[in-house]
Amino acid sequence: MITDIAARAKKASRALVGLPEGAKAQALRAAAQGLREKRADLERENARDVAGARERGLSTAMIDRLTLTEGVIESMARALEEIADLPDPVGRITGMTRRPNGLVVGKMKIPIGVVAIIYESRPNVTADAAGLCLKAGNAVILRGGSEAIHSNSAIAEVLKGALARSGIEPDVIGFIPVTDRQAISELLSLEEYIDLVIPRGGEGLIRTVVENSRIPVLKHYKGVCHIFVDRDADFGKAYSICINAKVQRPGVCNAMETLLVDEAVARDFLPGMIGLFREHGVEIRGCEKTRAIVDGVLPATEDDWYTEFLDLVLAVKVTAGMQEAIDHIEQYGSDHTEAIITENYTRAMEFLRMVDSSTVLVNASTRFADGGEFGLGAEVGISTSKIHSYGPMGIEDLTIGKFIVFGDGQIRT
Repeated sequence: MITDIAARAKKASRALVGLPEGAKAQALRAAAQGLREKRADLERENARDVAGARERGLSTAMIDRLTLTEGVIESMARALEEIADLPDPVGRITGMTRRPNGLVVGKMKIPIGVVAIIYESRPNVTADAAGLCLKAGNAVILRGGSEAIHSNSAIAEVLKGALARSGIEPDVIGFIPVTDRQAISELLSLEEYIDLVIPRGGEGLIRTVVENSRIPVLKHYKGVCHIFVDRDADFGKAYSICINAKVQRPGVCNAMETLLVDEAVARDFLPGMIGLFREHGVEIRGCEKTRAIVDGVLPATEDDWYTEFLDLVLAVKVTAGMQEAIDHIEQYGSDHTEAIITENYTRAMEFLRMVDSSTVLVNASTRFADGGEFGLGAEVGISTSKIHSYGPMGIEDLTIGKFIVFGDGQIRT
């Protein structure tokens, strides 16, 4: 079954090249409308998944990621409409230059081909990934987690129906309807049909995909995101940004996991900041300097600095200045997202230059590290691999450039 789905997706991907202008955008708008019309059905199927998740004892944060509310469904629909409105990258020609022999050489944007997305928990990934891949001219194969099988299946059916009504082969979206691990193993062996694999989920899933795939993989293992509060920080901004980065949605990969504070302001800043965290139910694990400033802070272990808590737990460290903060990020970070809070332009620019993560922010929450927030419509994933793509991946990252050459009878001598 898995091989047949992949083979049909490969065949359908070739037909995308010949679509009339605007056909992909039309299909995406039809899919958005379909999600709105089928909202009650989607919520019913999602309720089955949520009930199962509670029976299995999944965390509150994981259930939050799994739940499809009316607002989440509307956000999915709007994301598809935003993707539809984005410029189509396929066929764009860039970099045309004339060589001394008269040849004109440049590049044309083309789809990658067939992209397999292996993901956990969040059903909105089904719509986002399918929409982005379609806009970029790719077929997509979706394999979600067992905890969201009913939600994902229902969303995929809506999307495939919209394709059929728009005159596009529904096999452009391949959905794997089984949840056993053997399905992933088979999928990862199909290099003759699949061109790229993008895993989205916990570190265990991603490492399993990387270790077993015969197909190129774009991935990030985890999101150990940091905020550094500089000696020239505006405390009001810092309080607001840090609460948002940790508390708004603690179970996502761009939530802050470690707070770094310049010792020059630590005694003034940390009591108020930790008080606010405690009001929001955040457990604080701190270094010895942090514990000496604020009573009742649990001791941070070495493992805590490496941990993506995905919950209302935060590690806090007081640093001797910005350089120690940067060194800490280099040692313990995951190349995902970091931020500095400062009113000092020189140190802000130094932080931007020296921190090598895929997204670096000044005076803004790490929660903005997201394709939709960056104007990509949505994202198919976040890459911390430095080959092909780095950071949130939108439609541009789902294309590649092939060389095109115009001649006038030239031969090589």
